Order: sequence, then C-alpha cells, then structure tokens
Amino acid sequence: MTPTIIVAIDREGGIGRGGDLLFHISDDLRRFRRLTTGHTIIMGRKTFESFPKGPLPDRRNIIITRNPSYKVEGAETASSLEQALAMSESDDKVFIIGGGEIYRQALPAASCLEITSIDAVADADTFFPEINPGEWMLAAEEPAATDPKSGVTYRFLTYLRNS
Repeated sequence: MTPTIIVAIDREGGIGRGGDLLFHISDDLRRFRRLTTGHTIIMGRKTFESFPKGPLPDRRNIIITRNPSYKVEGAETASSLEQALAMSESDDKVFIIGGGEIYRQALPAASCLEITSIDAVADADTFFPEINPGEWMLAAEEPAATDPKSGVTYRFLTYLRNS
C-alpha cells in the first residue's frame, strides 16, 4: 500500500487559512467523498478538528497527534505519519487529507496525487509542498469548471509518481 494525497491547491500553492479550506467548492467536496468513502483517511489533529461533525462517516479515520491522551470516538490516533501508515498497511487504499505538515511528510511516500487545481489566489497561511515535475506524471485531467457559488474556476488533476 502506498498512500494517495488528496488536496485542493490555489495558484500559489495555498491550501488553507485559519484551519479551514480556502474555497468550498461543491464538486470538489463531492469528489473527495466519492474517492475516500470506504477507505482509510489520515490527517493531522488540526485538520480533524476543522470538521464540523467529527470523524467522516464510512471511512476509517486516523488522526496524527503528539498528545498520547487525545481520543476521539469513531477515530483512531497515531503519534506519527509512519505509525498511521503502519496501522493501515493492510488497507486497500489510504488517503492523506492534510494538513500542510502532514502533506510535507507524506509527499515522498505517496504514489498518487489527486489535486483540485483552483485558478484563484486566496490569502492562505498553509501551503502544499512544491511538487517536483520530474517525479510526477499527469495521468488524468478533467476539463475546467466554474463553481457557481464562489465563481472560481478549477480542474481535477491526477498525478502518478514516475517509476
């Protein structure tokens, strides 16, 4: 098992601000649900705490935290990305869902990037690590679309690690 990173990124690499997403794009949220449902999701504590209703349903939720007494009903905890990946080594598909530091740690181990590329710039305080184009091949690209609520243009991209 090698993890897949799933993330929405603005033109400047921004992924979040104040513990929240930069843009709430309905199609992006539906795609996230479709891809991750039935699988394991790994996230940092701050990302988890940004969820309004706790653990995401129909998924195995693993939260990375340095606090050994941190417990959440309906989720598991790990003290590191390595431990979270070891806990999920028998799972068929594992998604890394944030935040910035977890993405930075996971990028070298990832085999796939599921990116929502947002053609806008927000006042981000959290960024995705730089993607080395020599390490990744664009495997799929959906046509650009515009979110009716926010008016931002976005596209879904799938990158696979070069062998």
